[in-house]
Amino acid sequence: MREEIEVMIPEEKLMKRIDELAAQINEDYKGKTLTILCILKGSIFFTCELAKRLTIPVLFDFIQVSSYGDDTKSSGKIKIMKDLDKPITDKDVLIIEDILDSGTTLYRLIDYLSEGRPASLKVCTLLDKPARREYPVDVDYNGFEIEDEFVIGFGLDYAQRYRNLPYIGILNFVDD
Repeated sequence: MREEIEVMIPEEKLMKRIDELAAQINEDYKGKTLTILCILKGSIFFTCELAKRLTIPVLFDFIQVSSYGDDTKSSGKIKIMKDLDKPITDKDVLIIEDILDSGTTLYRLIDYLSEGRPASLKVCTLLDKPARREYPVDVDYNGFEIEDEFVIGFGLDYAQRYRNLPYIGILNFVDD
């Protein structure tokens, strides 16, 4: 079986939408310092591109979570693989996520981060796959709503590969 990639969202379209998201975030946080919280590993490309376009003061932090462990099905609980470096108490925090799928991880993460008493806590996701939603998650800034396809590129991976693609692609498995 071989892998074929079909381009879903080309690089130019990604960059244009990130420009639009950054403009809205700049407006919404005018006069404030924003703490960007990148969810590792998949969100790193999106976080970097978005941050380059922000004109407001920005602080960065990173968190790595999993709700899957070694299974292919979510346990419904999150495991913190890498926690925050600094407290978020009284800070305006924007969670940056690559893709919102079932919502399990993000739903639990929002609950966890709320315990830190931030001044505000919002979500920005590059991709939203509502057909797979199992947990309610409010998204404040959404790049693209997509169909239920297995996507790679721009940080998204399959077995840790394809993250470096400059576009979002659909990964198809083809019998030889």
